Amino acid sequence: MQKVRLKWVKNRGLDHIIERTTSIRASCLLLDHLARLPATSPVPARSLARLQKPLGLTVPVLRFLRRHPTLFAEQPHPRFPTLPSFSLTPASYTLLTRLADASAPDAHLRLARLLLLTRSRSLPLASVLPLRFDLGLPFNFAAAFPASHPGLFAVANNRISLLSASGLPEDIAVSSLQRRHAASIDSATYHALSRPPSSSSAPLAFPMRFPRGYGGMKKVKAWMDEFHRLPYISPYDDASGIDPESDIYEKRNVGLLHELLGLTVHKMVRRNAIRLLREELGLPHKFTRLFTRYPGVFYLSLKCKTTTVVLREGYERGKLVEQQPLAYVRDKVHYVMRTGVLYRGKGLSKLVLDEECTEEEGALDREEFEGEGMDKDADVEPFGMEIVDDDGLADDEDDEGDSDD
Repeated sequence: MQKVRLKWVKNRGLDHIIERTTSIRASCLLLDHLARLPATSPVPARSLARLQKPLGLTVPVLRFLRRHPTLFAEQPHPRFPTLPSFSLTPASYTLLTRLADASAPDAHLRLARLLLLTRSRSLPLASVLPLRFDLGLPFNFAAAFPASHPGLFAVANNRISLLSASGLPEDIAVSSLQRRHAASIDSATYHALSRPPSSSSAPLAFPMRFPRGYGGMKKVKAWMDEFHRLPYISPYDDASGIDPESDIYEKRNVGLLHELLGLTVHKMVRRNAIRLLREELGLPHKFTRLFTRYPGVFYLSLKCKTTTVVLREGYERGKLVEQQPLAYVRDKVHYVMRTGVLYRGKGLSKLVLDEECTEEEGALDREEFEGEGMDKDADVEPFGMEIVDDDGLADDEDDEGDSDD
């Protein structure tokens, strides 16, 4: 199959969404961290200073906390009155409860699907932790899931494994592309979602949203038509018998990354997080080329000083096409953050957290807001994880010895 090399095109709308999500990520990680500390006294800001780099903040943590008084309340320390200390506000506790409630029903299903994508149905905990926010997993998922689902998950030797899929929904190993295909045909010809179309290798087309100008190019259309005519291999199927250098295997890899991004709450994930899964997922060493080679499916961004991949079909006019309950509650977190920034000292009195009251949020959405304390070139990694440097987009001229992708 002849491949057409396309030039990377910036998408300001998706870049803004990435910045917004990065800001929400930093606040949610701080909320989680503070909620797990003893509530006997406020937490000194200097004890949180070490979190500046993991949070991706380009300003001191103290400054970030003060910029969001609707989430973090500054209080004098009981022993050292001049020492800046912080505790969670009532709004923060309300949001933490809602975040937990929104993620609880299906968080284990997202993790189960991720494990089903791997060769051994297991992953090191260190590889799952960077995806905790993206998949909406609770901070104690490694202990909570095996306890609440003893027949499904087990943790041993710092690895989490899927023991059996028998207690999971029948369509757990059916990709989103196959489910969409099944929904588009007559139900009489497709009764069981638990089985991919006889067709597990039937040609299925990926939704394409090319950057402006590319979709009408004849050579791009011809290339995509040829690509879509290739058999579709489900990312949940064993692909060990397929030549890794073949076009079919490349389409399998595109489908696997499409499914992985579709599992996330915000339909985006950082390249560093995918790199930790590369061997378990059977991806090539330089998998970044798949993102740049198929810009109609993926958008690769360098915002926040890390390479982030977005599933294009996941967004329409700046909004998630399928907004999960957890994404809705995280929008509330962003609303509370913006209220504190825009109204400063009056932020708490301006908050409206009722489910029905969205007018105030809409008003704030019309205001220009950059994530406070989040530099456009900041990096974000979960707590306890080592920061891995990204040096930008990889192209087809990278040296074979390049350790990036």
